[in-house]
Formats: sequence, C-alpha cells, structure tokens
Amino acid sequence: MSMRQPVFILSDDSEVTRGKDAQENNINAAKAVSGAVRTTLGPKGMDKMLVDTLGDIVITNDGVTILEEMDIEHPAAKMVVQVAETQEDEVGDGTTTAVAIAGELLKQSEDLLEQDVHPTIIASGLRQASQKCQELLNQEIAKNVSIEDEERLRKVAETAMTGKGAESARDELREITVNAIKSVADETEDGYQVDIDNIKIEKKVGGRAQDTQLVDGMIIDKEKVHPGMPDSVENAKIALISAPIEHKETEVDAEIQITNPDQLQQFLDEEEKMLKKLVNKIKESGANVVFCQKGIDDMAQHYLAKEGILAVRRAKKSDLKKLARATGGNVVSNIDEIEPSDLGQAGTVKEKKVSNESMLFVEECKNPRSVSILVRGGTEHVVDEVERALDDSVKVVGVAVEDGKVVAGGGAPEVELAHRLREYAASVGGREQLAVEAFANALEIVPRTLAENAGLDPIDALVDLRSKHEAGETEKGLNVYDGEVIDMWEAGVVEPLRVKTQAVDSASETATMVLRIDDVITAATGDSGDEPEAPGGPGGGMPGAGGMPGGMGGMGGMM
Repeated sequence: MSMRQPVFILSDDSEVTRGKDAQENNINAAKAVSGAVRTTLGPKGMDKMLVDTLGDIVITNDGVTILEEMDIEHPAAKMVVQVAETQEDEVGDGTTTAVAIAGELLKQSEDLLEQDVHPTIIASGLRQASQKCQELLNQEIAKNVSIEDEERLRKVAETAMTGKGAESARDELREITVNAIKSVADETEDGYQVDIDNIKIEKKVGGRAQDTQLVDGMIIDKEKVHPGMPDSVENAKIALISAPIEHKETEVDAEIQITNPDQLQQFLDEEEKMLKKLVNKIKESGANVVFCQKGIDDMAQHYLAKEGILAVRRAKKSDLKKLARATGGNVVSNIDEIEPSDLGQAGTVKEKKVSNESMLFVEECKNPRSVSILVRGGTEHVVDEVERALDDSVKVVGVAVEDGKVVAGGGAPEVELAHRLREYAASVGGREQLAVEAFANALEIVPRTLAENAGLDPIDALVDLRSKHEAGETEKGLNVYDGEVIDMWEAGVVEPLRVKTQAVDSASETATMVLRIDDVITAATGDSGDEPEAPGGPGGGMPGAGGMPGGMGGMGGMM
C-alpha cells in the first residue's frame, strides 16, 4: 500500500497568517490608522505635521491629506485609507469621520469575535445596520435645502471650514464659496449639477487669508508674450485657439535646397507672409485678446503687438475650456476658420502683478459659467491649508445643492442613528442583533471623539446626548466650546446628507471586507532564477495574488 505524499502549493519563503491571528492583525492595523487621524476631528481637533524624506513639511488636520502623506505598508491599513479617499472624491469632507467609524466598527466587531460570533454573522448584521442607517438618514433625519437658501449654504461652507487653518477667514471664504457654486451650477430636469472643475483655484503667497478673492471670470497664471502688447484691454473679444500661431510644417518629409541668398530671402519672406496672414485672420474676426494653447512665433508676436492684440501662449487645455465657459467663446482648432461668433467676451482682460508675478485677470464676464478663486496667505503653509479648506467647502456646498438635502452636525445624526438602531436591533433577532448593536455603539465614536478633542468628559457628553435623543430632540448635538448639548440646526452647524450616507456606507463595507479575511498570504519575492512568472505577475505565489490592489508583495512589512 503506497503512502500518500503531502502536496505543497506555497514556496518556503511565503508567509501565511491564519485564522484569528490574521483577523487580529488586520483589525489592529485598521484601528491604528483610525487612531492616527481621530484627534483631528471637530473644531477643537489638533493638527499633524507631516515631514517627507526631502524635509518638506505639510501642516494640516485634513484626514485624507494626512493618510495620503503617511507611508502605509499594511494591506488592511491601506483599505482604511481608501475609505478616506473615496469620501474625499464623493463628498469632499467627512474623511476623518468615515475613518473613525470604520476603525470603531472593527473594534466593536473584535469584541464579538472574542465571544465566538462568526465573522459572516457579524458582517450580515453590519450590512443590515448600514441599510437601516441609509433609510433613516434619507427619509427621517435629512432636511431639504435649495440653491436659493444662501444662508443655509453659507452655514454648510462654514461647518466644513471650522477647525481648519482657514477658520480666521471663514466669513469671507464662505461668501466666496456660495457665490462660486451659484455661478457654475447647471440647472437640469433632475435638479442642479455642479462640476467643481469649473471653479479654478490659484494660490499666491502674500497678504492675508482674508485677501482671498473671487473673480467672475478666469485667472490665468501667464503673462503676455510681447512687451509691446497692451497691459489691459477693455471690452475684450477673446479668441481661444488650440493650434500654434506658427508657420505650418509639411505633413510629409521634405527637403528644400537653397542655392543662393535670394532664394533664402524669398523663403523667409514667404514664411513671414504666412504668419502675417494668420494674424490678419485673427484681427479680421474682431479679436483683441488671444489665448493660444500652443506656441506663438516671434514674428507673429510682433505683428500681434502691432495690431494692439494681447496674446498668451502655452495656455493649459483645461484653462481654455474654462475660459470658453466663462466668456461664452468656442475653442478654435483652425485659425483660417475663426469667426466672430467664436469669440468670447469679457469686460476687461488685465495683466496684474500678484506677489511680484504677472497674472492675467479675465473679469466682468456677463454670465460666467466658470470662475476663479485667488487664494492668499502669509506663508506657503497657510496658503496650502486655506486651499484645502476652500476645496472642502466648495465640494460640500456643491453636493448640498445637487442632493438638496442636509443634516445637522455636532454628532447629532450619529447619536440619533445609534438610538434608532438599538430599537431596530430587537426586531432583527439572532446573533445579527449583536452586530446591529455594535454598529450603534460604533457610531457614537463621533460625539465621543468631539468631546475628547475638546477636553470634555466623553461619558458625561454621551449620557447628556442620549437622554435628549431618547426624549425626541433629534437635532441636539455637542457644543464643543462649552460642553453644552444644543440644537445644531439653530446653531447653524449643518452638513450635506451625502457626508453621512457615504461615511456610513464606505466604513461598513470596509469593516465587512476586513472581517471576512481569515488568511493573509504574502507573495514570494520572485528571485528564483529563470522560472516563468506566475499568472498573478512578478513574485509568483498563488494565481492572482501578485496582482491584488495594494501590492501583496509588500505585505510582510508591517505585520
């Protein structure tokens, strides 16, 4: 009778973490990431100083910026970072909230695992709780807001900026934010659509954060190409050209033989004649300002200057698109076909010095569909932080206008959801009930963290909040400045509904995914001579493992 031989499917240098060890490892990594950003939450949150290998410094309390700058190796930790990135892409704010909830969900789930509740049962309960939260937020907790409700939208912008480095200038910045969103919002049959790309943010060090300004048009970080051109043009007719204003190259390889000086002169004269024809075509269209995406020949610059036309070369393609929206013009790819109807219009196009650098301001557009914000600040770090705060507030106001729904802040929705989930848990039954209750406990990490970061007693704060919500006061949240429980709606602490729905959704999905992992396999390094690569890519190992997001090959680093 032959003896069975063991079958080896992994090489000797592969590392495998199994069962509870793998779960504990992954949960601890996720909790570590969550803990790293928790202290930045809320108006009283602290800042982080991030120093890279070159010594460059970033000072911020923006959750996603912190996580993106951190050098994170552990794959489960990377999954939590993706929660913040998704939150930033979808909403623009609430990244710290989403990561804090994800970390706390895993912490609460860890307690259930120790009680021998199976991971799939926990995952099922978390999914049910998440669906219930979405239903409650959309149908019962959220309130309507319209694009005409400017005061409420200002409060949304102000809430997004509170606690950030730009807070000192929030009165000016919230006005800029709301006006910018109202300019670029496109009305459709289904409501409003807001493309944030139509708001251009330019940064210049100098002045104060309060000097930040909104331009009803475009700011182009370029200068005129010829000193003989005018510095300012009133009643501007703007040509937007994506083709070069240079002599045309032949489409096929060609060689020109010149045997005497007269032929060379004829060639140069013909080239000059072609350039003059291009400039005349631009002038005949009525244009007195030109923004060109490509180059402008020196001779063409001379002729444009002689005609009193202000020209800019090497403008970004994205800037041309924004200029087209702002001025009502069309981007032209063939100068020979330019028509007066293709020209954009603006009250003035003026070259101004900002921090000793020339910039072009295209202002007084009649109905600009694209606008610019010039961010100022005393130092580079201040300007960067003001830009991040503006970016967040612009996104959240845009989201509020698109969805038409907002919720109170200050931990009010989280405490209300926790209260309602505990009531709902009783109807779930089975062991899933424990997971629903764990979800309720996890949501309370938000008010608890707000209290901790403000130096308040988190237990007292939670007890006060729970008692108010159990009495039916659904919009009561924590005032971190004096520790009182107040009506957040009346206090003007307001956030878009999508901040909460996205945070709850992505946090629960990530927690569920981490819980369902019971083995972690580190792929081999791939230094095994001339053997062919495995299907997963370099490093071999199990098919597909090498190609997993986050690079499984680097797993061993932080386990």
